[in-house]
Amino acid sequence: MKVVNLKQAILQAWKERWSDYQWAINMKRFFPRGATWDILNLAEALLEQAMIGPSPNPLILSYLKYAISSQMVSYSTVLTAISKFDDFSRDLCVQSLLEIMDMFCDRLSCHGKAEECIGLCRALMSALNWLLRCAAFYTEKVKETLEQAAAESQLKMCLERLEKMLGSTKNRALIHIAKLEETSSWSTVEQSLVKLGENLNSLSNSPLRSQADDCVSLIKSIPTMLSVHSEQLNKTGFPTVHAVVLLEGTMNLTGETQPLVEQLMMVKRMQRIPSPLFVLEIWKACFVGLIESPEGTEELKWTAFTFLKIPQVLVKLKKYPQGEKDFTEDVNCAFEFLLKLTPLLDKADQRCNCNCMNLLLQECSKQGLLSEANMTNLITKRAADREHAPRLKSAENANIQPNPGLILRAEPTVTNILKTMDADHSKSPEGLLGVLGHMLSGKSLDLLLAAAAATGKLKSFARKFIKLNEFTKNITGESSKSASVRALLFDISFLMLCHVAQTYGSEVILSESSPPGEVPFFETWMLTCMPEEGKILNPDHPCFRPDSTKVESLVALLNNSSEMKLVQMKWHEACLSISAAILEILNAWENSVLTFESIQKITDNIKGKVCSMAVCAVAWLVAHVRMLGLDEREKSLQMIRQLATPLYSENTLQFYNERVVIMSSILEHMCADVLQQTATQIKFPSTGMDTIPYWNLLPPKKPIKEVLTSVFTKVLEKGWVDSRSIHIFDTLLHMGGVYWFCNNLVKELLKETRKEHTLRAVELLYAIFCLDMQQLTLTLLGHILPNLLTDSSKWHTLMDPPGKALAKLSVWCALSSYSSHNKGQASARQKKRHREDIEDYISLFPLDDTQPSKLMRLLSSNEEDSNILSSPNRSMSSSLSASQLHTVSMRDPLNRVLANLFLLISSILGAKTAGTHTQFVQWFMEECVDCLEQGSRGSILQFMPFTMVSELVKVSTMSSPKIVLAITDLSLPLGRRVAAKAIAAL
Repeated sequence: MKVVNLKQAILQAWKERWSDYQWAINMKRFFPRGATWDILNLAEALLEQAMIGPSPNPLILSYLKYAISSQMVSYSTVLTAISKFDDFSRDLCVQSLLEIMDMFCDRLSCHGKAEECIGLCRALMSALNWLLRCAAFYTEKVKETLEQAAAESQLKMCLERLEKMLGSTKNRALIHIAKLEETSSWSTVEQSLVKLGENLNSLSNSPLRSQADDCVSLIKSIPTMLSVHSEQLNKTGFPTVHAVVLLEGTMNLTGETQPLVEQLMMVKRMQRIPSPLFVLEIWKACFVGLIESPEGTEELKWTAFTFLKIPQVLVKLKKYPQGEKDFTEDVNCAFEFLLKLTPLLDKADQRCNCNCMNLLLQECSKQGLLSEANMTNLITKRAADREHAPRLKSAENANIQPNPGLILRAEPTVTNILKTMDADHSKSPEGLLGVLGHMLSGKSLDLLLAAAAATGKLKSFARKFIKLNEFTKNITGESSKSASVRALLFDISFLMLCHVAQTYGSEVILSESSPPGEVPFFETWMLTCMPEEGKILNPDHPCFRPDSTKVESLVALLNNSSEMKLVQMKWHEACLSISAAILEILNAWENSVLTFESIQKITDNIKGKVCSMAVCAVAWLVAHVRMLGLDEREKSLQMIRQLATPLYSENTLQFYNERVVIMSSILEHMCADVLQQTATQIKFPSTGMDTIPYWNLLPPKKPIKEVLTSVFTKVLEKGWVDSRSIHIFDTLLHMGGVYWFCNNLVKELLKETRKEHTLRAVELLYAIFCLDMQQLTLTLLGHILPNLLTDSSKWHTLMDPPGKALAKLSVWCALSSYSSHNKGQASARQKKRHREDIEDYISLFPLDDTQPSKLMRLLSSNEEDSNILSSPNRSMSSSLSASQLHTVSMRDPLNRVLANLFLLISSILGAKTAGTHTQFVQWFMEECVDCLEQGSRGSILQFMPFTMVSELVKVSTMSSPKIVLAITDLSLPLGRRVAAKAIAAL
């Protein structure tokens, strides 16, 4: 009966001509029992009565206006009621409805429950749809000549209201939420837009038409209102991109391209780098790497990286959505900029003895990154510049073969060799030997390996050599000729594999899964017996102690025969037994059973035919020497010397000189650490290969903390990281451990006081952290930040600018780690690092929610009164966040650290005391909003408790609708309610 009563009450008021306030008093007398007017649908009832005739009833409208002003009815019910009126031919009624909307449409708010706020979003979308239908109706009517003037004025009124409604970001944000809440209603809005668009074409009045177009484009921008980011146009150098590329080129040539592409895209997005400058920075880093790489293998690696791998990286970057722009245009533009850096290009040309730019442009054109016309144009420009370039003397020039050309030719050769290696070895071992011999000459091997590494073929290359090495185990009645071919195949494959393991890391060689009991001989030997940096071997390990009968026969063979026999020789067994044999021989020599002459004969036998036996012998001697006292080392070191000196006799097998070159390089790498520790010098025959690059970089007798600060200061002054510094940082990270490294670099950052310096420091630190982003992020977010934020004596260090910079660094690290971590990408280099120095995150944040975590205890001791947010018994689950609704695993250290960091941030925002730490939290959140890929579900903000949104809105810089939309997960109903509530209250 209530609705009828409501209707009766309105009619009675109209009959008796009550004034508006009198009406309100009487209404409250009629309906005393606290029923809200919205439940009774008061707004709709009033409008229904007011709109009965051709023109609206002014008295009843005044009641509605009074009800709105005195907040008897909510804005959402009024908007819903208006959107139900659809007789647009009654101009005066429409006019009065538009006037009612004027009362509040530019200052909509709602301070009720979340449901009411969502109601407001829905009502606003219905009102938007109503205005669009209204506008479409009048554009239709304009076509009739008699009605034209009246219809135009009505349309003008309508468009003004649309502009006013959409002009406020807050309203657009509320509509954005409604669109996600009710997709069906949004599709009716889209239909109305289409209809309006069709009619607009016939509008002759151009001001009206442009006004309508503005409204339409504003509505169309609502779904994407979060994804618009401005690019940085005031900078030209981007040290992070530079350093990330240098790091990959020096340390991770064998790595896959996809993780590098994603990391570069991440940097591009976080720092908002325009595409052409981004590509330019990649090329600049490549040229700098080419110029400063040490001669030899490193130089070849850089050449392969620049000419083979980076074009592939750009091909993948091209696949990312570029917006309106064409990526090939950006690449062309980047090359145009690069041409202006003449000194850089000239120096690279001089180093490589060729026109690097030409080769690169041709390679890019082949990969479809440049059009023919652009390529020709750029080549001509560079040719003109080169006229004035400084030249090497022609005599010097003639002997240097340009590496880039060789590398580009080596790439197809790699494919051919892989095909050859696939054939059945037993059919023509001699033919295969010819191919391998050809590979060993000069620098062919390093060229081929660099090309294979840069194109991702090195792993299959290594697998083929392991297969070949295994093939030599098969012995069937053999002649002396086939025995020597087999010995050579074994030796060459063994040496090549050792060389690959030392140059590119042993993980390239390890197979993903060998069936148990079938691990190839070389893998077994490499894992257990081969010395590597940071790997300490036990000379008494069972792997060095094979079957004693085999050892005895090997010792007899080495001691008695004038040269090694080849027929029926099991080389892999000899290589495993040699270590024990050497121990016997050493003991005999120590006890004067053998003379120096016999030792010489034995070592000549070991290295005379097959170099790999010498390699295996030295591998054991290196482990043995480490265990001896100073005075006991002499004979072992002398034996290493003997084995390292090549044999000059007529009686060696084929390709001996080539094999000795590789052997010497392998031995030099193996002995480097031991020789340094024992202060011994062994002259390895000059092999034409480089000495070990980037080895032994730390200055002696200087504390590592001083080294760290001095290198970082130098890098900061220069403004970019060079490859030598990258290697020093890597060594320091190994030595000092993750916490030490991260903590000291953060201290350096917090010392900076000039804004531009702190920004540069962050860009460089992020790049340095790429050495092991996952572990450094865990330490930064899990240990260092919580300590700074909970210890009031350290708050002063978080002032602007260094504090703001640290917030930026933390967000960048969190975002990169989180995105790469979800794809499970850790480079082989990072997997190798020891993990002992990382505190167990479970103890810091226990999995069992009943037990208070260390972090929560820190929080509660920091507050004067233990409020709910930081009481020690507060568990993680009591503060709901999107990650819990998406059921993200909290057993994962990174997720755990992020969840706890956001809890800490939330408690700082809710605390009664404010200070620089509160300001830090604000910068952290601003940076999160700035960097995020908008609308991406599952970013780091999903760990933020929902309760934090209302706290954040109180901070002046965060109180904008766009920010609320950016920080809440709108894919969840709860997220939409939280966002609607926060925005409606702004």
